[in-house]
Amino acid sequence: MLARIVLAVALLAPSPVSDVHSGHCARLDRLHVPGAAVQRAACLAELTTAGTVASGHTVPADWAGLTHAALPQPVGVPGIQLDGYFPDSSTTNTNHGWNHDAQFVLRLPDNWNGGLVVTGSPGVRRQYANDRAIADWVLARGYAFAATDKGNTGTAFHTDGARPGDAILEWHARVTQLALAARSVVAQRYGRPPARMLAAGISNGGYLVRWQLERNPWLFDGGVDAEGTLWTPDGPNLFTFLPPAIRAYRAGDPAGILAAGFAPGSDFLWDYHFTVYWELTQRIYRLELDPSYSGADTDYDYFARPRAVRDAVRRISLTGRITRPMITLHGTLDSLLPITQSADPYRVMINSAGRAHLHRYYRVQAANHIDALVDAYPDDLRPLTPCLHSALTALERWLHGSPPLSTPPPAC
Repeated sequence: MLARIVLAVALLAPSPVSDVHSGHCARLDRLHVPGAAVQRAACLAELTTAGTVASGHTVPADWAGLTHAALPQPVGVPGIQLDGYFPDSSTTNTNHGWNHDAQFVLRLPDNWNGGLVVTGSPGVRRQYANDRAIADWVLARGYAFAATDKGNTGTAFHTDGARPGDAILEWHARVTQLALAARSVVAQRYGRPPARMLAAGISNGGYLVRWQLERNPWLFDGGVDAEGTLWTPDGPNLFTFLPPAIRAYRAGDPAGILAAGFAPGSDFLWDYHFTVYWELTQRIYRLELDPSYSGADTDYDYFARPRAVRDAVRRISLTGRITRPMITLHGTLDSLLPITQSADPYRVMINSAGRAHLHRYYRVQAANHIDALVDAYPDDLRPLTPCLHSALTALERWLHGSPPLSTPPPAC
């Protein structure tokens, strides 16, 4: 089914138009999102959140907590926004009252720079989740922008699909589907396809950048992976570090949390992450990949589970065999996906696959997984989002022939 989703988009894509119409919201009535079941077009005076919050063309709850208060707010980006959804049978996304998954948003600035940035949402959030961290910044620089909810959302995302791993596998297909559709819409609007297509994402969205650049070299020119999730059948993965961290926290054993891979000096973040993230994250991904487990999640032992569980994880696992330039950035104080269990081993996988020349890795000192925590701990934490923006700039220069720095720019 997933292959048919992508093939349908490719077959339905209209040919690029030959005439180029400039001006505010030109060709609004001519735009068609290939494969969409529903689409709504709007001509907006402001595509960034400086305008879309008031106009109702974003949902702030989707991106709540992902950025820090001091993040600059771009303005002055008029253009077209397209909202809609692709055919899907699941209904976890309630945005717009549609109660329908596979929702997307496309934004087409009047002053286009020739590029397109495609994103999948972080965590289990919905399609507007990247609006502050990614969309505002790229739109202000003239990129077209497209985002998907990945085909299922929320803590019940695991109810989608028939087999363990199906819900996550759908994420891959939905990003590909949207990228193909967005490329067609860009050609319709501007009279030519994008000169460059970039994948960008945070957390689960970063995982999807990795997957796309491993599997779809024909679609993207490069990507930025911010604190992406790592899945490997033999570890590390969420199941190899979260259960021991949870057990150690409950036992009052800080050494056990450090042994699970969490960073020395990150202990001030553990109470928050245990309360908000650790147990919830363990449970919902265990329900997705190992639904037959009937014990307490605190006692979960991945390596003692039947082979079928590793087979399910293998279905969604990464290889390190990236095929296009990619920049990875990860905070050293990440207390949800510890850097030692995600970005560090993925860098080793890339090197082992002989792809180091396609990769730059930025270890961002004192950054954590959630930028909103910078506001609570301004003396202890550094926001990751400015480094994501620096990485996008570095990737653009790299694609134009100037290899980026091997460490984060000081200004990020």
